Amino acid sequence: MKKQTITVIVTTVITVLVLITAFIFLMPILGPRYMHPMMMGSQPVPANLDMSTSHLSDNGLFLVSWTSDPTPPPLNQIHTWTIHVETADGQPVEDADITVNGGMPQHGHGLPTSPQVTQNLGNGDYLVEGMKFQMPGWWEVRFNISADGQNDTVTFNLILE
Repeated sequence: MKKQTITVIVTTVITVLVLITAFIFLMPILGPRYMHPMMMGSQPVPANLDMSTSHLSDNGLFLVSWTSDPTPPPLNQIHTWTIHVETADGQPVEDADITVNGGMPQHGHGLPTSPQVTQNLGNGDYLVEGMKFQMPGWWEVRFNISADGQNDTVTFNLILE
């Protein structure tokens, strides 16, 4: 082979390796906001998506509502939520065991943090710390609630911009 051909091949290989390495290192930084949505495609948000902040749980055992601090929930910032849990007949639920999970249904991934209920504030109110949403779009947040021998789940939808 000619020296010029070898130089072109070596330059091409080095360029490809640099681009692959840059992609690997930049994916965690740029991925959530720019690369990931492009790679996943764009599925539409359901037209009838319920975005209310108060819901009956799936089996109708609890009435649950939430507020965030700050309001509205921010992007790329750890923040807190306060959830209020009542029985279906309006009595505050005390000493519940509550777990939190969720994610982006359109992208197939969960929350970037592991939020937890850290404090029972009394009167059916619970502090949830560690909430974070790393990109705009449709998010689901699910609370699994166990109280007085009963278990139920409630899911809230958010669209963040």
